[in-house]
Amino acid sequence: MKKMYCVALLAGMLVYACGGQKQLVQKNQEDVEVIVPCSGPEYMPDAEHFRASAMGISGSQEIASQKAMTAARAKLAAAIQTTVKTVTDNYTSSYEVGQQEEAKGRFQALTREVVNQTLNGVKVICQKMMKSPEGQYKAYVAIELGGIDVVKAMNNKISNDEKLRVDFEYEKFKKVFDEEMKNAAEQQ
Repeated sequence: MKKMYCVALLAGMLVYACGGQKQLVQKNQEDVEVIVPCSGPEYMPDAEHFRASAMGISGSQEIASQKAMTAARAKLAAAIQTTVKTVTDNYTSSYEVGQQEEAKGRFQALTREVVNQTLNGVKVICQKMMKSPEGQYKAYVAIELGGIDVVKAMNNKISNDEKLRVDFEYEKFKKVFDEEMKNAAEQQ
């Protein structure tokens, strides 16, 4: 009798365990859409604007907000540097061979300065704050900077550099820049 009771108990536990597994597997097979604030097509770069989105998490609202803004600014700076480097490479390739390397080096140095200065002019286009059930704050932010602001800043820097100013053609540089902004927007 004792053996029969043990066998019945084991069989019951096995059935219960298998039934629980089926429910668990079924729940894990369903996809859940995650909606991320301050992201999506309207927050992507376009032919006229550099844009970046980011999120920051912290137990402090202020720190979460700072983390999000720092991450977004870093993404924006990287996008600007990449675009301006491509524009600079394309623009300086029209120089004579002997001057090309020196011009590229000077342009790249100016690019770093311009990126640092123009990031002060970013515009916040979306900002949301959430609080998780565990008490963590999640800050979401999207920022943008107009491409024309970057071109103007480059023009100002180049105008102050004697060697580059002699050969610099603003309209040609702006044309190459606008083409690269359009190409970058199409890749998004």
